[in-house]
Amino acid sequence: MSDERLRRWIAQLVATPGLTAIKDLDEAWREHVERSLEAVDVVSRFDGPIVDVGSGGGSPGIPLAFAFSEREVTLLESQERKAEALARLTVEFPNVSVVRGRAEEHETDRYAVAVARALAPPPVAAEWCLPLVASGGAVVLYVGPSADLEHVQRVADRVGGGRVSEEPGLLVIPKIAHTPEGFPRRPGVAKKRPLA
Repeated sequence: MSDERLRRWIAQLVATPGLTAIKDLDEAWREHVERSLEAVDVVSRFDGPIVDVGSGGGSPGIPLAFAFSEREVTLLESQERKAEALARLTVEFPNVSVVRGRAEEHETDRYAVAVARALAPPPVAAEWCLPLVASGGAVVLYVGPSADLEHVQRVADRVGGGRVSEEPGLLVIPKIAHTPEGFPRRPGVAKKRPLA
């Protein structure tokens, strides 16, 4: 894949302080584009809008917006400086909108898919992301080899999720029920008092 919009995004991402520690363009392409696109097969199973929670520099949301150009993609970022940078980085992607805010305060039951990468430990990320997704959708977490599936499953059981499955580098959590009362919990609570 060699879309020039993605090449320009990577160049801007690397050139913008505080968005990625990677300075080599080829390495940034592998880490931010190729790694992001590993979820394409999973995301394609669920039709509707996508949200990238804690988007940072736009990975995985921008590459997924390129892959699914007919779908609305929201980049949700709580830090003002990063949200402002995202607004500049996404001008070539008409299906992308940037929202400054926290997952705990965002609209619930709205998206078909929520994706998150390097947001928080997987159980915490699952608690933040599941309320955003409508029943019939899914949360896709980009994880390393040490992700604790059992802890993520415990969270899913509490927040309307179904059986967690593993795909290479990903955890997939189907949303099977409406988000229960009491979720999402107030900002900061999931990190201080994890469900798992």
